[in-house]
Amino acid sequence: MKPVGPIGVETIRAARSRIADSAIRSPLLPLDVPGAPAEVWVKLECLQPIGSFKLRGATNALALADPAVIARGVYTGSAGNMAQGLALAARRLGVPCRVVVPDTAPRNKLEAIARLGAAAVPLPFDEWWEVLCDHGHPNEEGHFVHPVSDPGVIAGNGTVGLEIVEELPDVSAIVVPYGGGGLSCGIAAAVGAVRPGVPVFAAEIETAAPFAAALHAGCPVRIRHTHSFVDGIGSTRVLDEMWPLASVSLTGSRVVSVKEACAAIRMLFERGRVVAEGAGGTAVAAALKGLPGIDEGPIVAVVSGGNIDAAVLRMIVEGYVP
Repeated sequence: MKPVGPIGVETIRAARSRIADSAIRSPLLPLDVPGAPAEVWVKLECLQPIGSFKLRGATNALALADPAVIARGVYTGSAGNMAQGLALAARRLGVPCRVVVPDTAPRNKLEAIARLGAAAVPLPFDEWWEVLCDHGHPNEEGHFVHPVSDPGVIAGNGTVGLEIVEELPDVSAIVVPYGGGGLSCGIAAAVGAVRPGVPVFAAEIETAAPFAAALHAGCPVRIRHTHSFVDGIGSTRVLDEMWPLASVSLTGSRVVSVKEACAAIRMLFERGRVVAEGAGGTAVAAALKGLPGIDEGPIVAVVSGGNIDAAVLRMIVEGYVP
């Protein structure tokens, strides 16, 4: 696939205008954690109408698409959040939507897909990942919206970065969950244009950290993916088309353990009454762990979503690791 090119800030600003009636300007709040290595703030994308930032990119991508093309239907490959974002955006436009999901997708996300009027098509994880690599599936019809590398999706995601630097001009670093790079690279594009020099770090989970492995090797490499409750991020390999952009846009990767992600989710719930899913907890855990070269802050951790299964959240709040 052709490498994804740089996303200009004017493209991101235009995306903000397109999605203004669909996505909220999510809260940016300080997090009081005694003993933290730096001042930490949280960007609560878990409060979007679908419980995830994915609504931003999905809405912008469909707004840019040819109406005659998407009239036949749209589809994507998603573990759950992009599925919901595209389903809601498609429903508002009155077009049918299907979603190819991994067979490990949690029940609560599958229920949300159905509630929004989309059809879920489950595949084994490796086959599902091929849909993202191949930009589509031979058995599916309609307009494919890539959940990561579609430029319209990345631009929509970048609106998160604009909001952060506008509300917290002295931000010293931003840490973002890394699933495929669409959110982190979009934020980095916006921040790099408005506040050059502010580093954007990827946050990954130890059970599947392909970006950290690629940085170590100097190119995308295949890694072992171990399934965990952190289902919104993690894969077997960095997408080839995203590597050139991610490798220059992002300062590095901070890998945290499943236990650390659970501790962050528990802390957000108990202290802030914030419900974060595994990916969002991973970013907060990385910020609380500390970022190289960042001694004071403020650091912003992007809580990318809150679509966590209720039974899993209950286990975490009770002190267990699912």
